[in-house]
Amino acid sequence: MLSVRRIARLSEISAADWDALVGDDDPFVEHAFLAGLEASGSVGRGTGWVPMHLVVSDGARVLGALPLYEKDDSWGEFIFDFQWARAAQAAKIRYYPKLVSMVPFTPATGRRFLVHPDADRGPIVRALLDGAIDAARERRASSLHLLYLDARERDEALAHGGFTPRLSLQFHWQNQGYRDFEHYLDAFRAPSRKQVRKERRLVVEGGVEVRVVAGPALSDDEWRALEVFYRLNVARHGSFAYLRPPFFEHLRRHHAHRVLAVIARRDGAPIAGSLNFEKGASLYGRYWGSTVEQEMLHFECCYYRLIEHAIARGQTRFEAGAQGHHKLKRGLLPADVHSAHWIAEPRLAMAVEQFCVEEAAYMRREIDEVMGESPFKRG
Repeated sequence: MLSVRRIARLSEISAADWDALVGDDDPFVEHAFLAGLEASGSVGRGTGWVPMHLVVSDGARVLGALPLYEKDDSWGEFIFDFQWARAAQAAKIRYYPKLVSMVPFTPATGRRFLVHPDADRGPIVRALLDGAIDAARERRASSLHLLYLDARERDEALAHGGFTPRLSLQFHWQNQGYRDFEHYLDAFRAPSRKQVRKERRLVVEGGVEVRVVAGPALSDDEWRALEVFYRLNVARHGSFAYLRPPFFEHLRRHHAHRVLAVIARRDGAPIAGSLNFEKGASLYGRYWGSTVEQEMLHFECCYYRLIEHAIARGQTRFEAGAQGHHKLKRGLLPADVHSAHWIAEPRLAMAVEQFCVEEAAYMRREIDEVMGESPFKRG
């Protein structure tokens, strides 16, 4: 018999039991990362992200889990539903709270249905979905949102019934068996190839030294610089600094082996950098910042050095975060991003379903148009 329970903190389950469910390519659903968000106060009461994770067990054995949060706003998701909330308000339908399954403020495709590799997947996934819907009803939540699913998980949610699929767009890099960065550029059309080389040359001519550094090898000043860069970039864009200061220390102590940093220095001092994560065949760009205005430095730290690293490591994909059509000219192509949504109120559910159908048609047209601007050689 399978049992489903809710836990308010990752500390209620051992890291070994949780991580046995996680898989080979998602560093963000590992116990250390999610627990770090909680321990640092980056999520929890007052942040808009209240943990209520689901755990499926068969007696003493943990067989499945679903990262789950109760939310009273829609910030930090990047698959936004503000229009749905406004429509609900106009119809006098309460929209918050809602439940969301994703890694907070991390718009990266990954696993939501965490299932032990030795378990029968079907019953575990059904138990997790049933448990999440039960939690939504008990909390009088308007809806349940499963965000940044892979295609398999989207199909599992749809097969369960009651979920509406939604299609979104990001730009991802795929390794086509490139030997090195020059081999990669050989696939570009001549004008695009020339532009990339020019952008990289400008960084060198600006007197900037750029290094790729694995997390455990980062020095004290480099860890401090990464947090400074993060907060500077947040302030520059008028955004909210979701990550509290203790999170960076937790990251260093407990999750540094998943960190990959790109550090730019001038005259020996760190002036810019990007904080990234890797696991298995996947690489994820997350945060960037700079203390100076240096032409093309963003592209070098956030794309080119990471693509070089992925090629050297034989990694198959690189996700560079949400939005950003400028990524296209650096060789990151449009990629489908999947989510699935359960809406309790029938009128709102019908409106959301129609919205998602129309939005998907628009997204398909946009993807076709954007692909026409690809830097790669035709054919």
